[in-house]
Formats: sequence, structure tokens, C-alpha cells
Amino acid sequence: MPRRKQDAPSSSRTRQANLIAAATSLFAARGFRGTTTKEIAKAAGVSEALLFKYFPTKRALYAAILAEKANLNALVEAIDEVARKRDDKRLFSLIASYRIRPGADPTMLRLLLFSGLEGHELAEMFFSKQHRVINDYLAGYIQTRIQEGAFRPIDPLLAARAFIGMVVHHRLLHEIYRIPMHRSHEDTVATYVELFLTGLVRNGKRGRKERIPCR
Repeated sequence: MPRRKQDAPSSSRTRQANLIAAATSLFAARGFRGTTTKEIAKAAGVSEALLFKYFPTKRALYAAILAEKANLNALVEAIDEVARKRDDKRLFSLIASYRIRPGADPTMLRLLLFSGLEGHELAEMFFSKQHRVINDYLAGYIQTRIQEGAFRPIDPLLAARAFIGMVVHHRLLHEIYRIPMHRSHEDTVATYVELFLTGLVRNGKRGRKERIPCR
């Protein structure tokens, strides 16, 4: 009897993990509207009734997927540390390499795209729990560095979006369109960071307003 009591929680966690994995795979391949709970249960090897026992609503299942796929705690802790040191290059590199790295899971991007295109309720959940966290954090850091005189005056939110935009575009090319990478992940991250910071860091020339010639 004691052994059964110990095994039950483990078995329950395994079933939940299998259901989350099955749902994630199907949602990423077919979208949310194209996937039924019956198909999810079948892919996980359980009954639909058991699926609803663990996840009474689809929203509960979406939340579980987000909890597993969109956990940014480790990343935020890492960038917090380098932010205190004002290590600009390291901070931007950490953010870029979080997504541009060998073996990065493409399902998160596919889920995000499906949720947006289908006008799904999960779109706002995705954005608030992942993209907004990083965008707002990066914008706040850029604002701080502008106030300290390290970065030239620029809209910090647009600057943050511009950097994240490079990363997202890279992922679209290589994770969705399957275009082969011609440089290593490390070289790619380093190049993106160098290009971005070169335009952001304040120096004598960039500190002055430049007149744009009329054509």
C-alpha cells in the first residue's frame, strides 16, 4: 500500500505531461481550431474523459502549455545579473541566444502564430506571459542606459521591438520556412548584437543630429 501511494502522484504527473506534450504537438501542427480534445486524448493514449479529469477546460490546458513552454524565470534572473553590471553586450546576447540556439523548440513560435492568426484567446496569454515580459524589460533597460548617457536618445520601446524583431525574423526564416543557416548560432547572435549596439551606443558622431538630404 505505501508503494502505491508514492507511485500515484508520479503516474498522475506523467499522464499530465503526456497530455501537454500531445496537445502542444497537435496545436503546433494543426492550429487550435483544427485540433479536438478527442484527438489530443488519442495521441496521449488516454480517454477523453481522463483528459477532462486533468484539464476540465481547454483554457486550463492552454495555461499548462504556457507554464511549460513560456517559463522565462531563468532568463530574467540571468539578464537581471548582467543588467546590474551594465554589460550591454552580454544582456542583448542572452536575449538573442535564448531563441537562437541549437535545438531551440520551434513549437512555441508556431503556437504563437496560430493563436494570432486564428484570433485565439491564447494569443493574449502568450503575449502577456512571454513577449511583453521581454519587450518591457528590454525597453526599461534601454531607457535607463539612455538616462545614463550610454545610449543615444531614442524611443526605448521601439528600440526594444527592433531588436526582438531581428530575432523573431530569424526564427521565421529558419524555423518556419526551413531556410538553412549559413553561420553558426553563436556567430549569428554576435552579429545581430553588434549591428544593433553599433546603432544604439552613443558616441560623438551619433550624438549629433544629422541632416537628411532631400532628393
